[in-house]
Amino acid sequence: MTIYSKRIYDAVSETDGKRILVDRLWPRGIKKEDAKIDLWPKDVTPSNQLRKWYHEDIESRWDEFQKRYRVELSQVTVSLDELRKLTAQGPITLLTAAKNQGRNHVSVLLDVLNPKA
Repeated sequence: MTIYSKRIYDAVSETDGKRILVDRLWPRGIKKEDAKIDLWPKDVTPSNQLRKWYHEDIESRWDEFQKRYRVELSQVTVSLDELRKLTAQGPITLLTAAKNQGRNHVSVLLDVLNPKA
């Protein structure tokens, strides 16, 4: 199971495999035809309410955000299973516009999709 993550603004690579946008909103400045997106499952992204709440104070809300987002993800198991099935066919790359690669929803999603043994 190979799952990568990178910013949507980074160059498309042959090693990306299936490119999956995991942001609820379309990223600014990116044309849809240039993005090379294979899938855009909005239900695995944080809800608008959670996203807005988190962005009001990213630093102090990170721990609580992770907990709330995991609860949301627990309600979309079919979509998560579909993403896991895609990894059996080859690598996938989760794409986001988020600048902070350490503290964003993708790191939580990666952990849920590929938990450590």
